[in-house]
Amino acid sequence: MRILVISFMMLLLISCEVKQQPIEYGSDACHFCKMTIVDKQHASELVTNKGKAFKFDAIECLVNYINAGNVETNEIGLLLVSNYPEKDHLVDAKTATYLISEKIPSPMGYNLSAFEKKEEAEKTQKAKGGQIYTWNELIEKIK
Repeated sequence: MRILVISFMMLLLISCEVKQQPIEYGSDACHFCKMTIVDKQHASELVTNKGKAFKFDAIECLVNYINAGNVETNEIGLLLVSNYPEKDHLVDAKTATYLISEKIPSPMGYNLSAFEKKEEAEKTQKAKGGQIYTWNELIEKIK
């Protein structure tokens, strides 16, 4: 009986772990717009403090989900966005730099991409044009 209780508690701890969950491209659906997630350069993810992961096909879907009040900010454990230069590499959304450029289309038409390094965003901006934003500026812009 004691082993059963310990095993159950271990299972609860593991299931509540706040960590990135792999996105299954081509089969996972966006939690906001319900489209299938296929674009590895624009996907994003929100993980709650309880370890529940919500996956999005575009950064704008993540921002719209948050702005719609679907999750309280104190419930958010992780916010992750795809680093545009590296397909399928998620980075911290709050420290990323964002570029909105008509020359880089994103799944929902906002032309929004994220960059782990500000220098990469600035380099891409010089080549493709557009406007650079921080996370907080982006949240306000998309409201």
